[in-house]
Amino acid sequence: MKNFYIADLHFGHEMIIDFDGRPFASAGEMDAELTHRWNAAVGPGDTVYILGDFCWKGERDWLRVLAELRGEKVLIRGNHDIEPMSDTLIAQFSDVRDVLTVKDGPYEVLLSHYPLMFFAHDMDPDTVMLCGHVHLTRENDYLNAWRAQLRENRTAKRGNCGNIINVGCMLPYMDYTPRTLSEILAAVPLWAQD
Repeated sequence: MKNFYIADLHFGHEMIIDFDGRPFASAGEMDAELTHRWNAAVGPGDTVYILGDFCWKGERDWLRVLAELRGEKVLIRGNHDIEPMSDTLIAQFSDVRDVLTVKDGPYEVLLSHYPLMFFAHDMDPDTVMLCGHVHLTRENDYLNAWRAQLRENRTAKRGNCGNIINVGCMLPYMDYTPRTLSEILAAVPLWAQD
């Protein structure tokens, strides 16, 4: 059993194709490919942590999409997710939270839809924060610049701060596919691994 992570899938969201420059002709084509890539990576006993903005449409669409996806699902709510959620919809997830910390191998992993610049244990080399929300926007550029600035100015006292990684599905290392933490860290190493 493995843990997988992904954010900002936006199932059913036609306008997100242009917003992100996604390589799909329609929301239907995008949804089919997202489902295919998910099911090719995720096994029935695996857990996928969805870091917000899962589906653009109403509850019926959420239920249809969730039924097609393999594995256990944990939703970390994003700003475009249904609020409030019905008991029927909540029951499709192993858990629904705003923020969650999980253990994945040697790492403590903080999960939030939104990037948190400073978080508990942010100086610990075995702590990483995964987020979404910023897509490939100016805010993502700010996040990357901030991480680089922390890297350049690190000291022995705060040497590992800044282990925040955007796991938005549209990022090249995510490639519209849920990824394990080891896959993510191979693409975006933690500062302590430099």
